[in-house]
Amino acid sequence: MPSLPLLLADATNWQASFTAVVLFAVLAVILLVQRSPDMAMLGGVVALLAAGILTPGDAFVGMANQGMLTVAALFVVAAGMERTGALAVVIERALGRPRSLATAQARVMAVPAALSAVMNNTPVVALMVPAIRDWAKKNRLSVSKLLMPMNDTVVLGGLCTLIGTSTNVIVGGLWSEKTGSPLGMFDITWLGLPLLAVGSIYIFTASRFLLIDRRPAMSEADDPRQYSLEMVVEEGSPLAGRTIEAAGLRGLAGLFLMEIDRDDHVIAAVAPTERLEVGDRLVFVGDVDSVVDLQKIRGLRPATDQVFKLDDPRSERVLVEAVVSNTCPLVGRTIRQGRFRSAYDAVVIAVARNGERLRMKLGDVALEPGDTVLVEASPQFIERQRSSRDFYLVSEVHGSNTPRHERAWIAVTILAGMVAAAALGLVPMLTAAMVAAGALVASRCLTSSEARRAIEWESLLLIAASFGVARAIEKTGLAAAIATNTIEAAGDNPQLVLAAVYLVAMLFTELMSNNAAAVLVFPIAWQAAADLGTSPMPFAMAVTVAASCGFATPMGYQTNLMIYGAGGYRVGDYLRFGGPLNLIVMVVTLLLAPLIWPF
Repeated sequence: MPSLPLLLADATNWQASFTAVVLFAVLAVILLVQRSPDMAMLGGVVALLAAGILTPGDAFVGMANQGMLTVAALFVVAAGMERTGALAVVIERALGRPRSLATAQARVMAVPAALSAVMNNTPVVALMVPAIRDWAKKNRLSVSKLLMPMNDTVVLGGLCTLIGTSTNVIVGGLWSEKTGSPLGMFDITWLGLPLLAVGSIYIFTASRFLLIDRRPAMSEADDPRQYSLEMVVEEGSPLAGRTIEAAGLRGLAGLFLMEIDRDDHVIAAVAPTERLEVGDRLVFVGDVDSVVDLQKIRGLRPATDQVFKLDDPRSERVLVEAVVSNTCPLVGRTIRQGRFRSAYDAVVIAVARNGERLRMKLGDVALEPGDTVLVEASPQFIERQRSSRDFYLVSEVHGSNTPRHERAWIAVTILAGMVAAAALGLVPMLTAAMVAAGALVASRCLTSSEARRAIEWESLLLIAASFGVARAIEKTGLAAAIATNTIEAAGDNPQLVLAAVYLVAMLFTELMSNNAAAVLVFPIAWQAAADLGTSPMPFAMAVTVAASCGFATPMGYQTNLMIYGAGGYRVGDYLRFGGPLNLIVMVVTLLLAPLIWPF
């Protein structure tokens, strides 16, 4: 087989040359121009399709790949866990109150890593980032010392099962296409657990010295609107009988518990040892983000009974901020007198007025021009009042839907069933994920519209388009040429070839999507194993690990970007902390993979 330079220079094999040019162009656009990766990859597929290198079936073969479809279903499963509040309860109980930074790091590493083994790590990080940020603020800890250790252990934890990362699922789909038999749920566990153990030791030790205490770009900006809010402890609330501190209501980020109204007796200067009782009315003052968090605590509800007189279920409503205008007919009247619910089909749950602390009950607040009311309403309220003269400004508070706590046990049961079915080999992973996603929608853990919104279509389009480019690399002989050159450079030593394949995959994943890197390098690894006459399993596992473990740049993995702004990180932080971790993971993989799956 000709070497890569000769292959690309051969005029009769212009297709390989054109494919190589397209591949480098796509990488350049993603890295330098910083366009949407999915659009860049799709542009490469269109160019290959227009050149006649790919047929329509080749170009869009990724749309039917079981790995891509499994990833789509897992997005819905993760959304169901979030929407029911099941994951939030686990996080809250697991993190607790740390005594030191080291204890805090151990907790934010252990819990998410365990979760990422049974859930796609992207939604795990998405859920953990705001939780850890608020938790760090409440416990006066450096968020930059927590988010990167959490993120890196989540990535390593995702290597412990087939469903832990989308990359695992994608490689599993590619393996199934090549061999006709699927990878097992725990095949990668033999390599993933040692990687998690060794990587965690490095992360826990090095984070004290290599991570700088940075202030996030905007996380410390205080919201000038301080809302007064009353919440009541519901009948059957898990908070009843617990102290203020044990219930997690002391030191909430951006929120202050001003007093408790119990049987018309006001308890001011609430002590952390005060025990909550059913029917307690808790008076809080805080910013809008803290109010949203308070709304999601199980066992608390707004003290006004008006919320139960709206037609829509609470879980379908949103919180809306509305600034009262001077032409509003309710100006000068109290919220109770003005019958706000009847007038606007919405309920006021909090009021903010120029930073003042309103000490009267919510229903007794007389509205003034410029007051900002936080209302609970259906999404249609925004459309109805957006151009109304009654309010200067109307805007939805994003992420304010109340969790469906009563269905949390259903979501957990469905997740456990999905994992068990896939682990025992009762059904393929795609079937288990699809059935779980459908069951979550059918059981009303989330609506069909929420399920559609949960799917990250950009990620799926990127994965599907990368399959088209990978097909061109394989079809034109470019993959075979790269494999041949890799083997020639590394000699006939399978260990050196394995190292070369790993380095290529690691370089690709640091420059582009991890899923795209896996799809593009897998055929190269497969061809290299075929030419050497060795088992393809260690090569497939090396590609899986290398494509998932891009710690040295913000672009190396999608979750790296999710913590970038929240932790106030800089590019140098990733290289300084993640670069050595990349090398450690590579060495462990190259040593263990051939032992677990002999050549």
